[in-house]
This record gives sequence, structure tokens and C-alpha cells, in this order.
Amino acid sequence: MRYKPAGYTDLSPYLVVPDPEAVLQFCETVFGAERLRVIPDGDRIMHAECRIGDSVLMMGGQPDGPGSMLHLYLPDPDAAFARALAAGAEMLQPMTESGDGDRRGGFRTPCGTQWYVSRQV
Repeated sequence: MRYKPAGYTDLSPYLVVPDPEAVLQFCETVFGAERLRVIPDGDRIMHAECRIGDSVLMMGGQPDGPGSMLHLYLPDPDAAFARALAAGAEMLQPMTESGDGDRRGGFRTPCGTQWYVSRQV
């Protein structure tokens, strides 16, 4: 018997956000995410999951959710950064070479999650 669903990594980040549907749509638009599971609870989403690359992002809905910060390595972070800003994200850090071997930029989604996208240079 498998101890995890096929294709899942051992560790998955979990966001607690006011509007999981908005986060799912943002991830689909910006990162090409694939929805995996959405479990409703009345008129809200209790739990949702999406795949971004080889990782699964999980989230739950809570009106005053604390938000979170995520770091994501991508083949083309500049393109994702531009899509994020076009999708309504607020720029926190422009795309720059950070001096640690990465090119990185940061943004905050409309639901408050901070993302930092990068690639090694």
C-alpha cells in the first residue's frame, strides 16, 4: 500500500488563505498549475490542491488566514514574474541577480501570499 498519492512529494506546502479559488486561478494563470482536488464545505472551499511542476501545493480557506511565503525555482522566472504582475500581484522585489547564484524576484498575490521565483544563473 502506498503511503502517499502517486506523483506527490513527501512534503507539500499548505497555505491558509481567505479565498482558495482565487489562489487556484492565480496559480493556473501564472504557473500553469493543474488542479488536483477541491473539497467544498458549503459555500467555501475547505481544502484544495494543485500541481506546479513536480510539486503539490495544498490550501485551505479561512477568512482571516495568515498567508504564507513560497519560493519556486522555474526555468523562466522572468516570464512568470511578468504574468504575476499582469494578473494583479504586487511587486515586492524586482527580478535581479541576488549575489547568491540566483536570479530572483518577489511578489504578493491579491490574497496576500508572497512568492519568490528564481533560477540559478
